[in-house]
Amino acid sequence: MDIFYASLLSLFVMVVSFSLHVFFYMSKPTEDDKSLPPGTTGWPVIGESLEFLATGWKGHPEKFIFDRMSKFSPKVFRTSLMLEDAAVFCGAQGNKFLFSNENKLVKGWWPSSVNKIFPSNLLSTREAIKMRKLLPDFFKPEALQRYVPIMDVVTQQHFATEWDGKEEVTTYQLTKNYTFGLACKIFVSIDDPKRVRYLCGPFETIALGIFTIPIDLPGTPLRRAVNAANFIRKELIAIAKQRKIDLAEGKATPTQDILSHMLLSRDEDDKLMEEHDIADKILGLLIGGHDTASSACAFIVKYLAEFPEIYDRVYKEQTEIAKSKGHEQLLNWEDLSKMKYSWNVACEVLRLAPPVQGAFKEAITDFMYNGYSIPKGWKLYWSASSTHKNPEFYSEPMKFDPSRFEGNGPSPYTFVPFGGGPRMCPGKEYARLEILVFMHHIVRRFKWEKVIPDEEIVIDPIPVPAKGLPIRLHPYKD
Repeated sequence: MDIFYASLLSLFVMVVSFSLHVFFYMSKPTEDDKSLPPGTTGWPVIGESLEFLATGWKGHPEKFIFDRMSKFSPKVFRTSLMLEDAAVFCGAQGNKFLFSNENKLVKGWWPSSVNKIFPSNLLSTREAIKMRKLLPDFFKPEALQRYVPIMDVVTQQHFATEWDGKEEVTTYQLTKNYTFGLACKIFVSIDDPKRVRYLCGPFETIALGIFTIPIDLPGTPLRRAVNAANFIRKELIAIAKQRKIDLAEGKATPTQDILSHMLLSRDEDDKLMEEHDIADKILGLLIGGHDTASSACAFIVKYLAEFPEIYDRVYKEQTEIAKSKGHEQLLNWEDLSKMKYSWNVACEVLRLAPPVQGAFKEAITDFMYNGYSIPKGWKLYWSASSTHKNPEFYSEPMKFDPSRFEGNGPSPYTFVPFGGGPRMCPGKEYARLEILVFMHHIVRRFKWEKVIPDEEIVIDPIPVPAKGLPIRLHPYKD
């Protein structure tokens, strides 16, 4: 037995020694490396992925970026992420370059974990272009106007059933329920609370597996996410088939939600989309419209609790809007256009806690950037924190200050919670509406205080309060 353990220990030492040898060999610059951006590729195979993810788990994703900006270059540095050679483009200059060269020098790219959850054709450049031609008809302001009263009704019902009468609530769970329930109503006209809860669990599983190290084995977050996505896809296909029947029989209307809109839209070949294509697209929209907005709403609650003077200004603005309406009148588009200070507050929340930390692109040709060579096939990452929390672009960047968004607001390409360029989030306006309707109702109903004053923030892959942000509610009598 001693011989067995000695042999095992020797094997372990050999493996570690070999790994270190390969690591130092790969990290040593070669002649070919001199034209590449400065940086290191980290460990063999996994690169710097673990450190990249770990800084987020500790609540400070900007540390990975800023440490390397300081050590290598404030403009662009080399690394290895998600099993790929990568360059991180930093600052407003980097954001502008990547956003403005979409489909010229770069294209969208997703880690293999995302490709396993979503069909590859949905993430292709061609499908992305088709999707962006389709969605503006639904997400443009004039189309969304009709949904503001519906959002108001759903939001009132949410607060009446999940907040009212409670002394203490866990905010993040409730904001997830709110944004998912609203998305179910607006996108596919599902408003049965039991059906919404039935679908909500698998979506949370999908979100946890999207940006993980792509290991597809039983029990891993990725495998659970793939299984959850397959389950949801079957449910959505069944819903789409039934809706097609309801449209034909006049039981559903063409404008009632995005599902009807997709079922009746034709592509460039004048063909209707198949149910499975629609299910894939709705799945992506529900993911995009669920976790990101729920994180934003939770952090609005957090910051309003921490800054009573800002809460008071939001409360005053929302009260004036409420007083200008009849008691039973629902919110409308004009009301939301008056919520200027509230939206400044929301934007400052999105600056400090952007739901999307950044995204990958892929070089589709060799090109030069800032004096460095970027090879074709390299993955390119832009980071919101390289500008959002950078003193070069925001004085006292960690200070919560909604006045930054008054007047002309921040400089171009420095505020990028929704991305930019052709791939800017198509649901940006939808997110603005649901956030403002949420703010209107929560401040009109309650004041509140945090139960855990110094609760930690975890980013995996979006920012969330580590304990869910429990708060103590103080409802208004009126």
